[in-house]
Order: sequence, then C-alpha cells, then structure tokens
Amino acid sequence: MTKTPTHKTEPIDADEAELRRHLLDAQLPALLLALTHVTGDESLLGDSPRPEIALTGEPQGGYNDGQIETARERCLDALVRYRDRGCPAPSHPTPEQLHRWLSFLVEEDQLDEYGPLLLDELALDGPETRAPRWRKSEIAPERPFTVAIIGAGMSGLAAAVRLQQAEIPFVIFERNEEVGGTWHDNIYPGCRVDVSSHFYSYSFARGFEWPQLFSPQKVLLEYFKSCADSFGLREQIRFGTEVTEAVFDEDAGTWTLSLQGPECQTDAFEANALVSGMGQLNRPNMPEIEGMDRFRGAAFHSAQWDPNVSLEGKRVAIIGTGSSACQFIPPVADQASELTVFQRTAPWLLPTPDYHDAVPEGLVWLFRHVPFYAEWYRFWLFWTTAESMLPAVEVEEEWPHKERSVGARNDETRAMLTEYLRGACNGDEALFAKMLPDYPPFAKRFVRDNGILPATYARAHVTLETEGIERITETGIRTRDGRDLEVDVLIYGTGFTASEFLMPLKVVGRGGRNLHEVWDGDARAYLGITLPRFPNLFLLYGPNTNIVVNGSIIFFTECEVDYLVAAIRELLEGEHRAMDCRKAVHDAYNERIDAANLRRAWGAATVNSWYKNETGRVSQNWPFNLLEFWKQTRAPDPADYDLI
Repeated sequence: MTKTPTHKTEPIDADEAELRRHLLDAQLPALLLALTHVTGDESLLGDSPRPEIALTGEPQGGYNDGQIETARERCLDALVRYRDRGCPAPSHPTPEQLHRWLSFLVEEDQLDEYGPLLLDELALDGPETRAPRWRKSEIAPERPFTVAIIGAGMSGLAAAVRLQQAEIPFVIFERNEEVGGTWHDNIYPGCRVDVSSHFYSYSFARGFEWPQLFSPQKVLLEYFKSCADSFGLREQIRFGTEVTEAVFDEDAGTWTLSLQGPECQTDAFEANALVSGMGQLNRPNMPEIEGMDRFRGAAFHSAQWDPNVSLEGKRVAIIGTGSSACQFIPPVADQASELTVFQRTAPWLLPTPDYHDAVPEGLVWLFRHVPFYAEWYRFWLFWTTAESMLPAVEVEEEWPHKERSVGARNDETRAMLTEYLRGACNGDEALFAKMLPDYPPFAKRFVRDNGILPATYARAHVTLETEGIERITETGIRTRDGRDLEVDVLIYGTGFTASEFLMPLKVVGRGGRNLHEVWDGDARAYLGITLPRFPNLFLLYGPNTNIVVNGSIIFFTECEVDYLVAAIRELLEGEHRAMDCRKAVHDAYNERIDAANLRRAWGAATVNSWYKNETGRVSQNWPFNLLEFWKQTRAPDPADYDLI
C-alpha cells in the first residue's frame, strides 16, 4: 500500500553539485527522517546522535561540524540513489517503522506516552488526519442546528473548517471587511509572528509556500485569506457585522444575537451554539498618563497604526517596549530624525539569528522534491518547541536566588540570555545595564531578536529612556525628573487588554446572568472553553489557553475546535438541546490551573505582565504540557456537563 504526499513533489534531475548546494540549507534531523521514509533505508539514522533540543531552536540539533558533514553525506547518497531509481512513491510506513524513526527524536519513555499525539501531528496520511470522522447528515439529518461564530480570525476560521467538514451549518460574524483578525488589524511596520512559519499554520492547510522563516503580517494575512478562499468560507461570513449582545433562551436552548451591521443597521440571529473567536489580543491597551488628550501632534496606538502619518524626519516618542514595540522600533528609527523609546520594563531577548531571513533556496527545493520532507520538517519544528523548555520555567521552592530566577534551569537560561545581550550591546555597558531585565526569564513574554534591537538603541539619534513619565504635554513628554522632551509624533506600544475576554460583547446566560458581572474582571473557563450557566457557549483562545514556552497557539486552537465539534456531536447524538458545564467541575479545574501557574516563572514573579489580570491571577497561560491539553480536548466527558 502506498500513500501520496500531502502535496505534489517534483522528480529530481539535479546533478551532485546542485544537490550538495541545496543540502547546505537543509535542517538535517528532519531531512534524515524524511529520506529514511522515502528510501526505507534506516541506516541513514544509523549511529547518528539524537538531536538536541535547544532554547534557540538550533536547526541542526546541536550537531558539531563533523556530525553535520556526515549527515549531509548520508543525505546526498540517499538523494542520488532515490533520483537514480526514478523517484518512486514511498511506501507508507508500518507502525513499527514509525516507532523506530520517531525514537530518533524522542526518548523512548516519552514516545510511549506521546505516540498518539505525535502521529496526529505528523499526519503522514494527509492533512485531514484530524478531520471529523462523522457527518451531521449521518447522525441527525432532520434536526435543525446552526452555529454562530464571532470573528473570522485564526480561531474562527479553524472552527468554520471543522464544522463544514462535519456538515454543521454555521455563520461567521466579522466586524471587519476582511478575514485575518489580529493579522488584519495590526499593520505597524515590522509586524511579524514569533513562531516558525511552517508551524504557525493549520494542520489542514500546510501547502502554503512561506517566503520567510518567520512570517510578516502581510504574508500571514494572505495565508488566512487563502484559507477562507480555498475552503469556500466567504459565503458564510457576514462582514462588517458586529455582535453586540448574546442572550441564552432557556426554553428553546438557543442563543439570540443582536447584530450591528453596515450603516448601523440592527438585526438579530438565532443559533443553537455560540462560538467566540474574539481572542485575547484584539483590544488596544491605552496607558493612564496625565495629559494624553492635550498632545497637539499625531498620536496613535500600534494596533491602530495611522499610515497617513509620515514619520520621515520627525521627532518620535514610543511608549512601551513589549513584543509589538520591539518590532516597530527599528523601522521607525530608520525614518525618524530623533527617536526616544520609553521603557518601563526591559524584555528578555531570545536570540534568533534567522528571524528576518527568507526561507533558504535549498530548503524550498527540498520541500518541492523530497516527498514528506515538509511533514517531517514541520514535525521537527513542533517537537523542538513542544515540551523541552517547561523545566526552565519550573519554580524550585528552595531555590536561593529568587530575585533573579526561579530555579536552576531558569538560572541557566538567564545566564545564556544575559551573555547574548552583552554581546549584542557590543561593549556598551550603559546600554547593557538598561536592557538587562531584573526578573526571571519567561515571567513576561520574550522578544525574538537577531541583534537589531540593541543595534537600533546604539544609533546616535535613538535614546532608550528608562526614566518614568510624569505627564504628556501639548508638545511632548515631561519625565519624572523634570525634563521636557518635544516630539512630533507619539506612538503607544502598550499592548492589549488581554484579560478583558469577550469585551465589549454583552453575554447573558441562564437566569439572566451577565457574563462580565460573573467574571468581575477575573475570567475563568473549564478547559478555557466552557463555563457554568452559559450552555452551548464555546470560547476559543479563552482563559488560560495562552502558551509561553511550548508550541503554537494554532495547535491549541485546533485542540479547542476538536472539543467543540465533539461537543456538538454529543448534543446531536444524545438529542440534547444544550450542555451546561457543572460548577464543581469548572471550579476544581481552575483551582488546579491556578496552583500550577504559581509554580511557573510567570506566576511566581512579581513583575508586571499581561499574563496577569487586575486581581493578580494568571488568567492567560496554560501551565502544563501540550500532551495534557491534547488529551483533555479529544472529546467532552458527559459527566462534566448537565445535559439539557
């Protein structure tokens, strides 16, 4: 039995010299596995050492120069043999073969535990490995059932694809005139993702040819637009329509949505289930600084970038040094005559030398000519970012240096990041002192850097200001030490109101309960997806589903969508109107989440962070490994719910 690749590959006609050139760009651990798959020759792995997984995502798995050369020669020999045999379609591996191949990357004890998840993610049977195996037409053909999805961003589109595959009718309400969510809204210069492009993509839409290793905003928007087009989703999207209120009807078991559409027209829509794809990072956070309304120059938040404001030759001030700000600071510096960056808390920089690099030519060639290399490459990215860094954020209760780190592994990470920063500052001790964080690594979101940020701060017309702001004046900023800085343009790089889930939507559940009054500024949900007294409401990227050091948010979202689709199946097969999460289940789950987050760097540290809400609780982050979330979201346990 043979399987065709998930994307069409081209036959190899390159000579040895060309093959050698392409191999210079290969990530060898993934290519060794792909060629073992293609040729069936397990001697390719042979005595090759198991690749090491490093914080910086070392593409060659920690191989030294000699090991790299040996691996390249093995790959070259395999490619030549495969070419000379006429590039036959590879056989589908047996479970025993896959087990042996995966053990090249994964420790045996982990492989036993992670096996099903790994095979699910590798998806050698095609991109529909995780698609629903049932159809509404088969289990409840006569029952009317419609799902309303709020938002056509990453989460909303993922839900739509899976619902479509299960033949469940749905409508998406999108306030913008295009899909993409945050990648539609954020157009600031330098905007890009901090997860590898080939992993920051849907499991069911892997064929996109990414031009860069870490994609910029325009490319990501194009990807999500292409997904909406290729899956035929646009006909089910009502663009320019905002859901302002959602009210649950206990008698009917349905949600009634109040809509505001084009030219402020109002409308209503009834749905059997309501899905929020509103996300966490969608509403700009404006700081509370005296005098903000007095400034006479141009002023805007990075998420509301004004392309009509020219920065060329202007005096510019940027408030904030979070991940977004650190992306647009260098391009703004290229335009401004003077740039002052106000930093409250220095971010940890994660060394990423290839952060702005194009996908190498040789890597593109290998994707096009080696069957399943794209799958193994994506899998390599997945595994290297999956679980290896969790020990680096674990709190050790007896650790004596809590002022700088939370444990031995965290301290080792701090030393490595500190050394990188020192080198990137190129001997400028004053700059190094300003940029060195005084809190444990990963207590706040890190910033990927290829040296460009320290180099920007070192430019003659750029100032990194660590003095606090007293107030904003008509012409600029007054610092707390009494200095007045005159500026022409003021840019707020102050992040998002991440803790204000589902705002400004009004949600009314059973007994007339208002969701935001129930939460009272401290949002919680069972699995981050469901909550008591709000039946058939499913949150995507909800409370405590953000990840810091392991995986891609798209992976998490797809897990949540799997749960959503399985829940609808439970409703249809069981002939239930609704499912309501039991309060005891919800509360016990959140107690466990809270306790675990306190044992992570982001929960133990006192540094200000958007990971925490106004109560000081970590309401954003998932504290466990990917495997646990994957297992918990395979399907709902009926015992967790009151089925109505």
